[in-house]
Amino acid sequence: MANKLIEIRNLKTYFHTKNAVIRAVDGIDLNVDEGQIVCIVGESGSGKSITSLSIMQLIAKPAGRIVDGEVWFEGKDLTKLAEKEMTEIRGNRISMIFQEPMTALNPVMKVGEQITEVLLRHRSVSTAEANTKAVEMLKFVGVPRAEHIVKEYPHQLSGGMRQRVMIAMAMVCEPKLLIADEPTTALDVTIQIQVLELMKKMRDKLNTSIILITHDLGVVAEMADHVVVMYAGQVVESAHADTIFDTPLHPYTQALLASIPSLKDEKDVLYSIPGTVPSAAAFPPGCRFAERCAVAQPSCAQKLPELREIEPGRFVRCDLVKNGGKL
Repeated sequence: MANKLIEIRNLKTYFHTKNAVIRAVDGIDLNVDEGQIVCIVGESGSGKSITSLSIMQLIAKPAGRIVDGEVWFEGKDLTKLAEKEMTEIRGNRISMIFQEPMTALNPVMKVGEQITEVLLRHRSVSTAEANTKAVEMLKFVGVPRAEHIVKEYPHQLSGGMRQRVMIAMAMVCEPKLLIADEPTTALDVTIQIQVLELMKKMRDKLNTSIILITHDLGVVAEMADHVVVMYAGQVVESAHADTIFDTPLHPYTQALLASIPSLKDEKDVLYSIPGTVPSAAAFPPGCRFAERCAVAQPSCAQKLPELREIEPGRFVRCDLVKNGGKL
């Protein structure tokens, strides 16, 4: 049986504005085992990125804060740690690849300096040793001319190269958990494949667990061991990747998969989910997907369904789904 590396329990992250409380993440549960790749999928505004920032304790304060829940990692609840303790974990035990490398990298620091900064902060190494390790890491992630690239600035590199630099920075201390927030967005298809293969290589060599946040179900099919589907700040379905693709149960998961283009589909119009994600400042009292759901019943709009385990390892938030997996 695999060991749990991180366990999130009833996590709630809210943003307090003058006019409303934005419930960006509203009570999610999520587990990641050692060496496992977990993909979090869902539309924009579903709470995927805020979940990752909550794990890293990088929520913008004072407006944003974790109001409830626990994030257990290596025996510690990260929500209870002081900033000094979290600083020792970030970039060391847990690393993150941000969505846009051009804005995540420091434009006035050379690439090598940004990688060695992580090593010098978390490891007892000399500057010379850190420089050598930075070059080795760039070579490992497939950067050509690594000895020269370390002396260049981010704006001198292509998007794919910057993303590789971000991965090198994230992995240089060999973290136990890597969080990748849309790591292939805006990259060419061939570069996307290379980045995904690189992440798999990291997992296989270092036994690194990965939380991969994406809206691209093609990436999910390629990468995921386990899939978590989020909608309106909550988990609506969670299961092994093969199970999700073979027999999706929640109407939202079914709708997401139905919207994927298919070479076998002769329809002229690609399916799209009607309506929009409800405002996080005013969620409806019942099922948050009810207004967009093709099979919703009157009762769905009245009571918020709970996330239930309908079979071992499979969770669904829909009262229309019966135990045993029938809608």
